[in-house]
Amino acid sequence: MTSDLVGRWLDAGELDLPLPGHGRTLERWTALARLTEVDVTAGRLAEAHTDAAAILVELNGAPPAFGQLWGVWAAEPPDAVVTAHHADRVILDGTKAWCSGAGLCTHALVTARRADGARGLYAVDLSDPGVSIPPSTWQNVGMRDSATGDVHFESAVAVEVGAPGEYLTRHGFWHGAIGVAACWLGGARAVAAPLYRSVSHAAQDSSQAPADPHAQAHLGAVDAALAAAEATVAAAARAVDSDSRDPDAELIARRVRAVVEHAVDEAISRTGRALGPKPLAMDAAHAQRVADLTMYVRQSHAERDLAVLGRLAAR
Repeated sequence: MTSDLVGRWLDAGELDLPLPGHGRTLERWTALARLTEVDVTAGRLAEAHTDAAAILVELNGAPPAFGQLWGVWAAEPPDAVVTAHHADRVILDGTKAWCSGAGLCTHALVTARRADGARGLYAVDLSDPGVSIPPSTWQNVGMRDSATGDVHFESAVAVEVGAPGEYLTRHGFWHGAIGVAACWLGGARAVAAPLYRSVSHAAQDSSQAPADPHAQAHLGAVDAALAAAEATVAAAARAVDSDSRDPDAELIARRVRAVVEHAVDEAISRTGRALGPKPLAMDAAHAQRVADLTMYVRQSHAERDLAVLGRLAAR
C-alpha cells in the first residue's frame, strides 16, 4: 500500500533530502524522481513532505520530528476557505480542499486567510480535536491512494510560519514547483518502461519478426522527450545552486514544468499507441501508473501556465 511504502521511506531516512539551493539540488530532485518512478502516488506524498521540510527551514519554523509525515495544503478555491483568528493563540476555522495525505499525514502546512485579508501559512498537528476529515468524494482511479480530499477545521490550534504572504513570495516556492516536475519525470519514466522493454526484447529475439518500426519511432520520440526533461531539470538545479535568489526563478521553474509535462504527455500517449490496449488491460501496475500520472500532471494548469511562461519569456 502507498501509506506503507511512504512509511518505510520515512523510517529509512529516504525523505531526508538536501535542501534546494545549497549545492545539492540535483541530488534532491533526482531522489524525488526515483521515488516516484517506484510508485507515483507515494512519490507525490513524499514530495509534499520534503517540500514542507524545506518551507519550514526557509521560514524559520520548527523542522519535522522523526516519524512525522507532513503535507502542504495550499489550494484555495473560492468555495473552500480557511480563516485564521489571532489572539493569545492562532485558531483555524473552515474547510480546506484538495488535501493530499488527509488521514495519512500527521502534520500539515495550511494556508489560511487572516482578518486583514492577507494569506498566512500555519503548521497544524492533525491529531488536534478540531481537525476532522469528511468521507472522501474522490471518484477517479488515478491517485486514489493519495487520500486526497477535504479537511475541516473547527477551532483547530495552529502555529504561524513565516510572515503573511511569505509562503508565496519566497524564492523557494519555485524550487518546490520544480520538485513536483521532478516527480512527474520519474512517473513518465515508469510509464515508458514497458515500451523500452518491448522494443529491446524484439531487437534481441531473432526468432521473432523484425522489430516494429512504428514502436521504434514512438520510443525514439519518448526517449528524446525524457532526455530533454532530464537535461532541463539538471540545468535548473545548477542555476538554483548558483543563485538561490535568482530573479528569474519563476521563469526557470515554468520552463522546467512545461518541458517535463511534454515528456509526460509523450510517455503516456506514445506508450499506449505503440503497445495497444494489452498493458492497460492486463498489467495492473502499469494501468495504475498511467492513471496516477494522468491525474498528477493536472497540477499543471496547461495553457494558462504556458501563457504565463510566454509573458515571462517575452520580457
